[in-house]
Amino acid sequence: MSDNLQLIDELLATIALIEVTPDVFEGKSHDYVGSRIFGGQVLAQAIMAAAHTLDKDKPCHSLHGYFLRGGDINQPVIYQVRRLRDGRSLSAREVTAIQYKEVRGKPPVEQVIFSMIASFSPMEDGLEYQEDMPVYPPPEDLLTEQDLKEENVGKVPEALKARFMRRRHVEIKPVKPRNPISPEPMKPKQANWLRIRELGNQPVAIQQALLAFSSDFYLVGTGLMSHGVSFMTSGLQAASIDHSMHFHRDFDLNKWMLYDMWSDTTSNAKGLNHGQFWQDGKLVATVQQEGLMRLRVPKS
Repeated sequence: MSDNLQLIDELLATIALIEVTPDVFEGKSHDYVGSRIFGGQVLAQAIMAAAHTLDKDKPCHSLHGYFLRGGDINQPVIYQVRRLRDGRSLSAREVTAIQYKEVRGKPPVEQVIFSMIASFSPMEDGLEYQEDMPVYPPPEDLLTEQDLKEENVGKVPEALKARFMRRRHVEIKPVKPRNPISPEPMKPKQANWLRIRELGNQPVAIQQALLAFSSDFYLVGTGLMSHGVSFMTSGLQAASIDHSMHFHRDFDLNKWMLYDMWSDTTSNAKGLNHGQFWQDGKLVATVQQEGLMRLRVPKS
């Protein structure tokens, strides 16, 4: 098996769920960002949990989720699905993600780590409009994220090198790479090309879950750009607070997609970030996320 196909298998395992009882599912936790579960993983698994309770001809068209607590990668996540509505065209699901915290000498305590409401409907013909796709250099002219890491790894502290060099399951090509070691303040706008090469012909629910998974890469970091701060800045505390997505049109993650991101405000230790996914000139999905951004300056 090629290294890329192994990554694909690992990625699909990331969003795979086991049915515990009707409308209750269990997902494994995976290490992407340290001891806490990567928000994109929880989001993707929640989409899969909801999709398991629906007909295949009803893909998700919108979702709104809140990250309520940091998830523990050493514990599985239980997804409870509540069927809010099943109409002729629209269906709605509420998904609650739960973990059980170990307390010494006491029974495990139930903690809700994420809550989402998502709406589903069949694709249908109707009024069509969109803005023009933004123009950026094509992916063929750009280096991969992994190539850029190889160029910069010598500047990374030894204790952080292994995590810095970890290969993502999604192939990413930044349009205008930013120096993560000593970033300069700049306009909070960035774009990446991304794809999941050799993903194959997957159901719509899996494609949507994987796009949601990918949407959590770089988005919070967009709001940090105007401050000359990155995830490697000492004293930074950053995390996703909420996440919304709207799926507009069909797409194929085997092919290159443009992820255009920007932030229009940071205040009150939070940043509001926006994103759009484009493919073949079509706007296929829109993302919005508020992120926690605290920078603790060491006392002199």
